[in-house]
Amino acid sequence: MTHLLDPVREAAAASPERPSRTPAARTARRKALLHWIAVHSLGIAAALFFVLPFVFVVLTSLMSDQQALTRDLTPNTWEWGNYERVFNTPGFLTWWRNTLLYAGLGTVLTVVSSIPVAYALAKFRFRGRKLSLMLVISMMMLPPQVVIIPMYLFWAKQMDLSGTLWPLIIPMAFGDAFSIFLLRQFLLTIPNEYLDAAKVDGCGEFRTLMKVVLPMARPGIAAIALFQFFAAWNDYFGPQIYASENPAAWTLSYGLESFKGAHHTDWNLTMAATVLVMAPVIAVFFFAQKTFVEGVTLTGVKG
Repeated sequence: MTHLLDPVREAAAASPERPSRTPAARTARRKALLHWIAVHSLGIAAALFFVLPFVFVVLTSLMSDQQALTRDLTPNTWEWGNYERVFNTPGFLTWWRNTLLYAGLGTVLTVVSSIPVAYALAKFRFRGRKLSLMLVISMMMLPPQVVIIPMYLFWAKQMDLSGTLWPLIIPMAFGDAFSIFLLRQFLLTIPNEYLDAAKVDGCGEFRTLMKVVLPMARPGIAAIALFQFFAAWNDYFGPQIYASENPAAWTLSYGLESFKGAHHTDWNLTMAATVLVMAPVIAVFFFAQKTFVEGVTLTGVKG
């Protein structure tokens, strides 16, 4: 029996040591483990940096008037009625409705008006194409404060629309420079062969755009829609200029400032109102983050 095991022992002795047990392999595994720990530690630290302020706001919103902004980190009694008190504040639901109108309708108008322009800049070859793109980029660099006086005089004096949100919504029907540029960069990643095949099958430019380009550009469209929705939802400057004189036209961002002034000592209610303002934006991004990240990632710098 012993002579049968001798060849096995000789082969084991002659074979090189397994890579997983060599010093170089152990060093590589140790480096990989340390790299994994470092990366995840930085990720957890960054996540806590962004999450902890939100947790503080939520916990404060559930405290009583006496406990808010004390050394206590958690509520002694969970005051869920703070949110009901905020909802019952006169005008709060009107601010919600106005903000949904401003952000929702404005986003739809921006997307609908920006798609044809971005498609033309990405796929058409015409004289002045580069100049048109430079004009779009220059509009991105133009601060809105530079043109606010002539724009206000036009909408307030000529169109008599002061005290409403329409001076902010109507211009969105004519495209947005950032949305056009971002979507144009995304459309450049779509191969022209798909468009040529559709035209060979008899599709015109409009049908090619609707049947071929739009389905392939959904991540990019979702990205510009979310950017525009977030910008309109959080906009404070525009409503302050055009709607400040009419409380019935206030948005949540502007109304929250008035609410904070009226409840400057009730920090629990102020935090509850802040949570209610942030909640829709967080919910939209949570459900659309995959498409949003895909749209931003696939937006190249080709051009």
